Amino acid sequence: MSLGSSARDHEVEIELLGERFRLRREGFDGDSARAARRLAELDGHVAALSLGGIDLYLRAAGRDYRFRATRPLAAQVTRTPLVCGAALKGPLEYATVRFMAERHGLRLAGKRVLITSAVDRYGLAEGFFEAGCEMTYGDLFFVLGVPLFIHSKRVLDRTIHAVTPVVAQLPFSWLYPTGTAQDKPPSARRARLYRDFDIIAGDYQFVRKYMVEDMSGKWVVTNTTTAADVEFMRERGVELLVTTTPRLGGRSFGTNVIEAALIAHAGASGELDNADYLRLLAEARIEPDVQWLQPGVA
Repeated sequence: MSLGSSARDHEVEIELLGERFRLRREGFDGDSARAARRLAELDGHVAALSLGGIDLYLRAAGRDYRFRATRPLAAQVTRTPLVCGAALKGPLEYATVRFMAERHGLRLAGKRVLITSAVDRYGLAEGFFEAGCEMTYGDLFFVLGVPLFIHSKRVLDRTIHAVTPVVAQLPFSWLYPTGTAQDKPPSARRARLYRDFDIIAGDYQFVRKYMVEDMSGKWVVTNTTTAADVEFMRERGVELLVTTTPRLGGRSFGTNVIEAALIAHAGASGELDNADYLRLLAEARIEPDVQWLQPGVA
């Protein structure tokens, strides 16, 4: 159940861990009241529910931060496991960076990386940092609209600890594009924003928001992308696209959907621990999707 645009809705049936799954994404165009009613309808009638376009909480810098805005949504679900991808996101995205280096032989050390919002993609932030990349964190700019960037992981962690408890009390639409805001064309206000980076990583809505027309040579590491998103990036010259989840039926589903599927398979009543997630991902052969988008560069 997503507060994002309904234009991105999708459904697919897959074989996973010896079972047949139907994965469905329903968008509610920013209408949280309608999403709440739908959650109540589905509670007790599906194997697992997940939230997209909004989070129950964030896990970053060693702490969890719960959003006030999602409490009314969570209150509608009392019988079915409800997740948002936060528990799986960290280990999955950290492993994605290792996958790029170890399975695809990509040289990451020294690459200049912009993480659009590290508080939301802390696993990616840690992975690239430990790979020896030159890091820039865009949390203040992409989330709060403050034109400042962080270049130190120590400063990043201190900023997360100081600011996130307050930010988590704000309306979610103030922090992240929901509904039809996700369908707006990229802004041209920051034409030079991506110029000095080799890799742009983070939530696709943030990455796309300021994607310039010429992204030649850039690598994008992100989450949910549709077939149309892939073509959009190809046309803009993106060289390499890595999504942290595989493509199923022509699109990559969000971490929240993958987490819900794993929990449904395990018959769990709620989140699993990191070791169980990584074990199930390996057993199911769920791996990141890596696509070279321009001819002759692979």
